[in-house]
Amino acid sequence: QVQLVESGGGLVQAGGSLTLSCAASVRTDDTYTWGWFRQTPGKERSFVACRNPFPGVTRYEDSVEGRFFISRDSAKDTLYLQMNSLKPEDTAVYFCAASSTRVLTALPDDYDYWGQGTQVTVSS
Repeated sequence: QVQLVESGGGLVQAGGSLTLSCAASVRTDDTYTWGWFRQTPGKERSFVACRNPFPGVTRYEDSVEGRFFISRDSAKDTLYLQMNSLKPEDTAVYFCAASSTRVLTALPDDYDYWGQGTQVTVSS
């Protein structure tokens, strides 16, 4: 069973940068689609970004495109989310996830493995 652990969350001032990491407990399938999602109190978990290794393409939610960048180090089996020009509305609990469907999907239900989440708070 794949277990994912996020790290790197914290408090940052608006306009600042932060990089989140997601480490797998065991070696994962290099064909997985990897994603980042976020959730705020009282709201559903929403898509942020995802990456698929086959075509080597990425997909971003409109509000983060150009500011956030998803990447993966296969040697370390670690997923990253680099967040730049952070805004207060980016405040949320961020989750990493892996999908065995092996398609570039933004749907939470398509993801099989999830991390526990890490809090990101952006102050104004």
